[in-house]
Amino acid sequence: MELIRISRRLSDACDALSFGAPVTHVYNPLDYARESVEQYIHKYGKKRGRVVFLGMNPGPWGMAQTGVPFGEVSFVRDWMKLDAKVRKPKHEHPKRPIEGLACHRSEVSGARLWGWAKERFGPARSFFARFFVLNYCPLSFMEEGGRNVTPDKLPKAERDPLFEVCDRALVDTIAALSPSMIVGVGAFARKRAEKVVGDRGIEIGQMLHPSPASPKANRGWAPAAEADLRGLGIELPQ
Repeated sequence: MELIRISRRLSDACDALSFGAPVTHVYNPLDYARESVEQYIHKYGKKRGRVVFLGMNPGPWGMAQTGVPFGEVSFVRDWMKLDAKVRKPKHEHPKRPIEGLACHRSEVSGARLWGWAKERFGPARSFFARFFVLNYCPLSFMEEGGRNVTPDKLPKAERDPLFEVCDRALVDTIAALSPSMIVGVGAFARKRAEKVVGDRGIEIGQMLHPSPASPKANRGWAPAAEADLRGLGIELPQ
């Protein structure tokens, strides 16, 4: 499948990049969780013409563990029915161990997004019949103490080459999926989509990010996100 070829090219291109202090550890789940990434694509990535939800980059207890965007372990294992093994990254942070589906930590953003999908659509296949979920950047960045660093906070000399390879992959991915709409999960993803594929005649919108760092999300993410989606003309089950 074309998405798998794109994923592998992106993985190799990211591995060729260099990052310095304060970042001390960089995780690339497209590499060490490749089996899980490709199982997700094989099972749910084949259909064209859907709405694409576009996130930023992996969280430490989500995609970093499972290879699936917003990949809260319980939903990846029990709802999506994915069971691929995940290897260890080459340079593992002692405070951010990679345990794959054995990880007991919860990714709040992923629990909110996939929990909503399960509640609203029931079986995973019903959700994925209409939607697909991607991340713009596949890398997770950590400081020495384990603090997460988002891609937009990297120095320009590191950020620009990273965005170049991620932009290229996004262009190829959108060509492969031919989505009816791209919904940025948060402002960062929307802005990248607008910059990279905004001239291709695809409608681009935004929904509230489910991060616990967002006070609005903590006051009730699902109703706010649904209001965003309905505002974009996306019909949801009652």
